[in-house]
Amino acid sequence: MHRKDFVSLRDFSPGDIRHFIHVACQVKANPQVYAEALKGKTLAMIFEKPSLRTRVTFDVGIEQLGGHPIYLSPAEINLGKRESIYDVAKNLERMVGGIMIRTFAHEIVEQMAQYAGVPVINGLTDFSHPCQAMADYLTMLEVKGRIAGLKVAYVGDGNNVAHSLMFAGAQLGANVWIATPPRFEPNLDATAWARLRCGETHGSLTLTHDPELAVFGADVVYTDVWSSMGQEGEAQSRASVFRPYQVNAKLFGSAKNDAIFLHCLPAHRGDEVTDEVIDCPRSFVFQQAENRLHAQKAIMLELMSDKAIEARQHEAVAEPALASHT
Repeated sequence: MHRKDFVSLRDFSPGDIRHFIHVACQVKANPQVYAEALKGKTLAMIFEKPSLRTRVTFDVGIEQLGGHPIYLSPAEINLGKRESIYDVAKNLERMVGGIMIRTFAHEIVEQMAQYAGVPVINGLTDFSHPCQAMADYLTMLEVKGRIAGLKVAYVGDGNNVAHSLMFAGAQLGANVWIATPPRFEPNLDATAWARLRCGETHGSLTLTHDPELAVFGADVVYTDVWSSMGQEGEAQSRASVFRPYQVNAKLFGSAKNDAIFLHCLPAHRGDEVTDEVIDCPRSFVFQQAENRLHAQKAIMLELMSDKAIEARQHEAVAEPALASHT
């Protein structure tokens, strides 16, 4: 693996993505082995958007690897206003071992990665949420025993979570279905890239406006909030448009009998998902949330350790479940 940063899942090969998941599995199973892997390293955590899971999992994760976190709030940084992205990057690269940034415009993370001489990790942008997708597919592997060939149905807004779910699915050979209302489809460039990569991994990407068609026979049913951060003013108008896309017992019942439910959280119960689905035995949303910790520890290990973590010896066990069809 030659990438310095973790900005987008599109920057990696299918083998790289599988390797991240292999490392995450090893870190989760044997946390004590990695307890000092990043000893003496500091992670700067820049938050332009509020967070629960991103804040806690990166904070706890770097501590569990022997390093230290520094939380930097919007008031302390105020990127592009109080100080330029370039100046922030050039300052931090002399003080810390890595930078995690959770912000709005994807270009901010790209510029930070361009200017900083230390690894930069995308904690979320309006375009993508790559750490979430790694936790999503780690959860699918744990529960379903495989990723390649799974039908993964996403119902809702074609947003940053949908994009990264598409990217990771294309890398890992999954069959991803995205059901959105008209005019809320995923970004055209994101769709084109995912379909191109699917041609290499034997996965597939299908877009539809029919949630029942997407969920029918699915192994995994996934949804997200209808109005993301920064879209609060559209919440009322979006609610009427997205109501037919609610994941309720009837819609979930169209999936396979052993299908699982996932949600990146926070959930607006009664909107995109009902209590009877999110609280049912086949809902794995909290295991999924926990897996943010393990997936991000793997990312930090690969990018911030002095040498890449050797998980290749374990691939013989997990490879059949992760590899695309051949």
